[in-house]
Amino acid sequence: MKRNKYFAFALIGLVLAYLVSCNKNDISEGYGTLKLSITDAPFPVEFIEEATVTITKIEIRNMDESEEYPFITVFEDTVEINLIELRNGVQAELSEVEIPAGNYDLIRLYVDEATISVKDYSTYNLKVPSGAQTGIKVFIDPHIRVAGGLTEILLDFNLDKSFILKGNINTPAGIKGFNFKPVIRAVNNSTAGTVQGVVSDTSDVLLANAEVWVEADTVVATAYSDTTGFYAILGIPEGFYSIYATKENYDTVMYSDVEIVAANSTIKDFKLSPKN
Repeated sequence: MKRNKYFAFALIGLVLAYLVSCNKNDISEGYGTLKLSITDAPFPVEFIEEATVTITKIEIRNMDESEEYPFITVFEDTVEINLIELRNGVQAELSEVEIPAGNYDLIRLYVDEATISVKDYSTYNLKVPSGAQTGIKVFIDPHIRVAGGLTEILLDFNLDKSFILKGNINTPAGIKGFNFKPVIRAVNNSTAGTVQGVVSDTSDVLLANAEVWVEADTVVATAYSDTTGFYAILGIPEGFYSIYATKENYDTVMYSDVEIVAANSTIKDFKLSPKN
């Protein structure tokens, strides 16, 4: 009898342990961690000192949610970011939060202010079209699946296309202002890689402000080399691409069928020949 009694208690204990374990698994499977970071596809103009955006809130849309407002707030604060500092592989973390598991396809980025400063000349305060009220819509294509573990979204702010220059680009006095029309790319960094390298001429002189871009059917992302000739482009979805580099008064060089591997960095250096 005692043996049967001990066996019954042991069996109950095993059942309870199983139920607790199942409950813990259900909880962990019901949520995932989302990390949001931001980087910049840089502006090619050497006269620009700062290009700042003030972000106050970020929301993400759950495709599986049938309620009237399926957005989840993943960041709510006031942070001023100088996009010029986020060049060539540098990124800034905005938030890391737990959210319900599910499929997500749209981000709303609330931008309160945008300014751009021309070195030793002037600062322009720019209007943000609906950015502070309804948010800037950034579609995630393809959508991401959050289901336990860590999912990272990289917001690639295309500074070149977002700050539309008015006037003459070749001199500070010729710049008459800017229009702000934000162009932002949302990338699932969990399935993306990086391409980076150095741009020089055929005499091994390092070239600054050379344009480098990654292309599939269309241009995926662009960068400009810094004063050391270095460039880096983050958040390229894994796959095969053509990568180009050029600079004014130089020929264009291309690498074809370059494989980008998730969570890896691909090195591609360029040597540009001067045009005759």
